[in-house]
Amino acid sequence: MKLSPWRLLLRLLTGMLQRLFLWAALWTAFSWQAAAQTNFGTVRGVVYNQKSGEPLIFLNIVLEGTKYGASTDINGFFTISRVPAGTYTLKASSLGYETFTEKITVEAGKTLNKKIYMVPKAVEIDVFDVTAEKENRKQEVNTGVSKVTPEDIRRLPSLGGEPDLAQYLQVLPGVVFTGDQGGQLYIRGGTPVQNKVILDGMIIYNPFHSIGLYSVFDTEIIRNADVYSGGYNAQYGSRISSVMDITTRDGNQKRHGGRFSVNTFTAKLQLEGPLRRMREDSKASASYLISGRSCYLPYSSKVLYPYTENGRDGVPFGFNDLYGKFSINAGNGSRVGLFGFAFTDQASFQNVTDVRWGQFGGGTNFSLIPGSANVKIDGNFGYSYYKITMEEPLVKPRSSTVNGFNFGLNFSNYFSRDKLTYGLEAIGFSTIFDFYNSAGRRIDQTENTTEMAAYVRYRMNRGIFVVDPGFRLHYYASLGEVSPEPRLAVKCNVSERFRLKASGGMYAQNLIAANSDRDVVNFFYGFLSGSDNLPEEFRGRPVHTRLQKAQHAIFGFEVDILDELTLNAEGYYKNFSALTNLNRDKLFEDNAANADKPDELKKDYIREVGYSAGFDFNLKYEKDRLYLWTVYSLLYTNRQDNYRSYVPVFDRRHNINVVASYRLGKKKEWELNARWNFGSGFPFTQTQGFFEKLPFQDGGIGLDYVSQNGELGLLLGPINQGRLPTYHRLDLGARWLKQLKENLRLEVNLTLTNTYDRRNIFYINRVTFQRVNQLPIIPSLGMSLAF
Repeated sequence: MKLSPWRLLLRLLTGMLQRLFLWAALWTAFSWQAAAQTNFGTVRGVVYNQKSGEPLIFLNIVLEGTKYGASTDINGFFTISRVPAGTYTLKASSLGYETFTEKITVEAGKTLNKKIYMVPKAVEIDVFDVTAEKENRKQEVNTGVSKVTPEDIRRLPSLGGEPDLAQYLQVLPGVVFTGDQGGQLYIRGGTPVQNKVILDGMIIYNPFHSIGLYSVFDTEIIRNADVYSGGYNAQYGSRISSVMDITTRDGNQKRHGGRFSVNTFTAKLQLEGPLRRMREDSKASASYLISGRSCYLPYSSKVLYPYTENGRDGVPFGFNDLYGKFSINAGNGSRVGLFGFAFTDQASFQNVTDVRWGQFGGGTNFSLIPGSANVKIDGNFGYSYYKITMEEPLVKPRSSTVNGFNFGLNFSNYFSRDKLTYGLEAIGFSTIFDFYNSAGRRIDQTENTTEMAAYVRYRMNRGIFVVDPGFRLHYYASLGEVSPEPRLAVKCNVSERFRLKASGGMYAQNLIAANSDRDVVNFFYGFLSGSDNLPEEFRGRPVHTRLQKAQHAIFGFEVDILDELTLNAEGYYKNFSALTNLNRDKLFEDNAANADKPDELKKDYIREVGYSAGFDFNLKYEKDRLYLWTVYSLLYTNRQDNYRSYVPVFDRRHNINVVASYRLGKKKEWELNARWNFGSGFPFTQTQGFFEKLPFQDGGIGLDYVSQNGELGLLLGPINQGRLPTYHRLDLGARWLKQLKENLRLEVNLTLTNTYDRRNIFYINRVTFQRVNQLPIIPSLGMSLAF
């Protein structure tokens, strides 16, 4: 009996799950038995902020006087395995907290579980602790990765008076941002659809609002964000360029509180607190966190910014964000979280375009720490829905919908300084797409897609070397294709202050963008599943895969010039060996009547190849009250189809970001910050002329071309042969903090965006030749009250 695709998929998934669970059970049993038969024990636990109950991440844990130690992970969990039996002093330290020490006894074959509560310092002294960060740099390869915390985000001048992740991402190495309005992030030559965005394990399809300066993630709910610009290991897949993995924090587990903020752009209310309070002697706690934000810029700009483009009619961007989370924490560090979100966005430009999108969803994630085995189990499940519509004059509306689920199960085993990670991922989504190109030809798709993957990764520390190999096997059910994806990362600790590093791998994805890489300005951010409506040949060779594929190679070094001054430099090459793009040259329907027409003129999509190569230079200084961050990025990108070679619109050759922050006052209640950005001009396609465009659909039957008036048609030059002027902007900011009571704090933010009023170009209307600029000089004021 022939099995249906869904039954076959279910059988394959069941088999993979059975084998993985069997392997995990055998490995766990082996770990227990091995530990019981040796003279070694294990110390593990979770570190919390004593005041709020929030887990503390990337904190240094050591057994004093020994080489044994670890850093806490994203959930505050740590494990120190293969510790010889005996008595030790357990020490935990972190900037801003009192050092924790405790005498402990490690018994052979047993696991000691600890809950550590760190006490925040009443007054932060001017000492910068780099121990944990330095140890992490030695033990992790860390190529192409930036770790972002809310404190990092607050160091930037905040447009609108509120710090946001979208604004901070623009200063990271390798990131190109295409504009203040409708801009998207391009990471080391990869397009937005090639960047995987994960929120607590769930896939987010559109992380940025139309204004381009705000993400959908409220800074105050973020615990950490890991941004991988390339060369990431086997736990991540289904994208060929980059990954952004965001983890939200839990609600306050000690007391009820919140934050209310208002500024010239937005207003926000956040509430949190315990449903069951965390106590040092309790076995479990529960908390909630709710955050809502609304942008009223279309209304406030009429009064505050009438001099901006469309200012008298209101700056045409508005959005609403709502997020909620419920968390349960067990005494041994196990936890489970339930969360949901709803994000909406609208942008309306008179006589240009009207864009609206919304996305909502929810899910759960958990961490399970078994009794005495050196294993940690993490899992997640989520569902999300996203829909965008766009209307333009003289063009039929376009729309795109994507909705689906993703599931993940990950196992981590700890062996002294080594770590084994393995797991499963399953993704299912449906796409609905409706689009008309400039020739009036319709491109539409309705598709259901399922993906499954299994991976394994083993990080080894051997002398001065850190070796981190991985392998991912990804099955694309709707395409009937399997993608084997080896990964490797290596670091050499040449000396105490100098380290060499490299990483690389093979990557694949099914999802493609519902817009073209050739568009200069594009507010339409939609998605499609990989299609079989492709040319059968590319450059004279048969097309054997419908996937998009890439190979990464990264080489770099790190230098601790001083304890407070670090240089990180990386060179990279991304080979995009298979890309899919919308066919803007389609003239004929793909049917029997047009069988003699070339595929490039009748297929919905075309094949392309390309590459991205560059160099990122990052200098970071942090000591006492001063913070400096400097990034220079050099980028070369190229795309090639059957007929032409061109540079995409995000090919910014030079990009410089300088960030400075300085704290003043006895209690550091004042903070002054600045950011300067310079970028060379983006490429664009020039207009060569105009013509009368007559509607010759259906072969022009019944058309009186002598008397009928046509529409205005454009004659465009070669793709992206022109270059826009350079972009540069200086932002200044000041932040003042006042502790009114023990649990009541006032914060005031004053920001001046585009301080010297640089007229950075946004686009030029091809018909009227009217120039539209990016944001002019914009002062903004924001206040927040934390209670």
